[in-house]
Amino acid sequence: MRILIATDAWRPQVNGVVRTYENLKRELEAAGHDVTILSPLDYATFACPGYPEIRLALARRSVIAQHLKDHVYDHVHIATEGPIGWATRAACLRQHLLFTTSFHTRFAEYIESYTGLPAWISYAFQRRFHRPSIGTFAATPSLKADLARRGFRRLMLWSRGVDTDLFKPPAPRDSPRDGADREPVFLYVGRVSREKNVEAFLRLNLPGRKVIVGDGPLLPALRLQYPDAIFKGAKTGADLAREYASADVFVFASRTDTFGLVLLEAMASGLAVAAYPVMGPIDVVMPGVTGYLDEDLEAAALACLQLDREQIRVQAMRYDWKRVATIFLANIHQARRAAGLGKRRARAKAARPQIKATARPIS
Repeated sequence: MRILIATDAWRPQVNGVVRTYENLKRELEAAGHDVTILSPLDYATFACPGYPEIRLALARRSVIAQHLKDHVYDHVHIATEGPIGWATRAACLRQHLLFTTSFHTRFAEYIESYTGLPAWISYAFQRRFHRPSIGTFAATPSLKADLARRGFRRLMLWSRGVDTDLFKPPAPRDSPRDGADREPVFLYVGRVSREKNVEAFLRLNLPGRKVIVGDGPLLPALRLQYPDAIFKGAKTGADLAREYASADVFVFASRTDTFGLVLLEAMASGLAVAAYPVMGPIDVVMPGVTGYLDEDLEAAALACLQLDREQIRVQAMRYDWKRVATIFLANIHQARRAAGLGKRRARAKAARPQIKATARPIS
């Protein structure tokens, strides 16, 4: 297939959405498919308010429409609800092209947290965006159920994967955990921003060290407020893998993530996950096996120190990017078949003779 993926999140951003589509593109191309990424790299951009490290594209519908005419794609997938997503959506509708979408981010909760705007207003906006899609992909059963309750339609499950060759425990001879009296290391990886609730982790009374890997608008303030914590900035690739391998417990304080790709990266590295019992962690973490979920995040983090790292790694091996790509393609084919069947039924209904009812006197 020739597939176009339109996304407002792309390099040099470092987040789960970018990593998802980087890995998806790699696996699809390895299987012989042709994948084009339409991203902010193709346009002039401006800084996202509150997130200067995120660039928003000045995407024009007419330019994208011409691109769709010049390149014949078998399918279009729209990953995000940003300027590129909306412009691609409009171009597809104008040209009567079928497309699927993904729901990656709970912007409604983020916007409510930052501005006070009720979440239901933002959900109505997102619902409008996804309504014409022939299939909206959700990462977990809990997210799918939540979106269904909010009126989203044609929802399809599409999980995530992890590179278990990159993210893995250190070899015993290289293990930084050696030493019975070594202090434990509690790790967080991700954006350092309000919606990630990083401060809830930093406030915990835990032994040893707290390490934060990531960048974001709250980083300067938190560095000053929590001088005992170690802030290492954003890392990728082998550098990021080493941070996971050097830690003992992964602490995930977010209450708003739809999945949390970092959970899989931590588990693949043999780290138990301490998190709240909310969407994302409840679908990924097996309590007592790969981590603990508790409103008392401190108790969960301490309990994680007792878990078997080898068993955690075994569970992470179930999440494979090749399988993720297979599900992505299967969803596309299923959605297109359903859309075609729906159109045929609509045409058949329109072609039926209309029989007018006539009133008869009651005898």
